[in-house]
Amino acid sequence: MDNYEYLIAGLPVLSSDWSAQPQLSASALIHEIRSLSSDRDNVLFDKLLDGYKEENLTPEFYKSMLSHPNTFLREFFRFDLNVRNAKVRYLNQRLGRPADKDIFLEDEEEFEEAGEVRMVLYGNDLLEREKGLDRLMWKKIGDLNTFDYFNVSALLGYIAKLKIVDRWLSLDEQTGREMFRKLVEEIRGTFKGVDFNET
Repeated sequence: MDNYEYLIAGLPVLSSDWSAQPQLSASALIHEIRSLSSDRDNVLFDKLLDGYKEENLTPEFYKSMLSHPNTFLREFFRFDLNVRNAKVRYLNQRLGRPADKDIFLEDEEEFEEAGEVRMVLYGNDLLEREKGLDRLMWKKIGDLNTFDYFNVSALLGYIAKLKIVDRWLSLDEQTGREMFRKLVEEIRGTFKGVDFNET
């Protein structure tokens, strides 16, 4: 099905208080999206979700994603790879190891957000570092979806943000709820024809 307007409008009406609705979960929402999507789109969702399984995060996986024809997937995983490599370099420096030890793949040029990522990594609070990296990922997803309102890339972005929300609901419920409220506001704003506004 390619009626993306219908699919986005048909997403469950959700309360901002996620925990008050135990029947709703990230996996349930993703299942809802997938059940209303075409086989072609589900192949793309599979690729995105594969990137959340640690056993899949190999150089071969990233090579395949960096040449993927879907722009959202290609640039999402390029950013993910760059952030992971930045984290590895940070750990290498802290542990006194060679700077490029355990680096997956190397982009030819430093990525645009490299300075912001470094600033987050060198913060003192571990939880704040994780929040900071996820805020950068959230912003990147929004940037990638700037002109995507009713297409599969908009749904890929929604699922990617939903995975961030789900992570924080397990780590820090208050942060998870705040992110969830933001996600609901964004999808409602998109349905009204308003672009995602990142703050």
